[in-house]
Amino acid sequence: MPRQRKPKLAVWKFASCDGCQLSLLDCEDELLTIAGQVDIAYFLEASRAVVKGPYDLSLVEGSITTPHDAERIQQVRRASRFLVTIGACATAGGIQALRNFQDVQEFLALVYAKPAYIRTLAHSTPIAQHVRVDFELHGCPINKRQLLEVISAFLHGRKPHIPPHSVCMECKRRGTVCVMVAHGTPCLGPVTHAGCGAICPAYQRGCYGCFGPKETPNTASLSAWWRHLGIPPSRIVRAFRGFNAYAEAFRQESEVHAKQND
Repeated sequence: MPRQRKPKLAVWKFASCDGCQLSLLDCEDELLTIAGQVDIAYFLEASRAVVKGPYDLSLVEGSITTPHDAERIQQVRRASRFLVTIGACATAGGIQALRNFQDVQEFLALVYAKPAYIRTLAHSTPIAQHVRVDFELHGCPINKRQLLEVISAFLHGRKPHIPPHSVCMECKRRGTVCVMVAHGTPCLGPVTHAGCGAICPAYQRGCYGCFGPKETPNTASLSAWWRHLGIPPSRIVRAFRGFNAYAEAFRQESEVHAKQND
């Protein structure tokens, strides 16, 4: 009786720091189980071996920042049955999306001796602005447990179970006192997707929004509370323009306060 073919898994990199790919490698013991269930056909961070597509599941890290990448993501989409974006770069343009609020040509002139040789786009954009995406996994970097859940869901033909609640829920679960209520520390926790385990508030620091906006975030209400704490518009802009600066909810809120700061 012929052996059933294992699904082909591919991991792709665009403009990013590789941190989300490393989260997969950090699975360690679980990675052996994954390797037993899928054929890791393309994963240059882990192996030079390449198996040609098409691929059953593609994990895509990184944003689109060059004309070449804009073409390459189309090829990846055509070669992939399911495509999942992983991390802030792939889902929201990443920290490099800060370029989207400035003049890229000015940056090129400052950094490169011959900027005419540099081919880049004016904006750093998430993968979903270029191709159809089947699921988005947020984080900078992603939570490896959530990544395992996504892969497991694919193998079993179900929807991934990624809780939609905010970082505040994680603070409550670990018994962390709210830094905004207790100390007046600005914190993005109420509008940020859970997944980090509320690390920063546990060390008396406000959440930086690494996992991007939660579902239906009330950013206006949070900003109003920050203003009550005496936080000026310039600091509110900087807070929302972090790792997920071009996520729709964070981008819109930052623009509101950028106008107030002019």
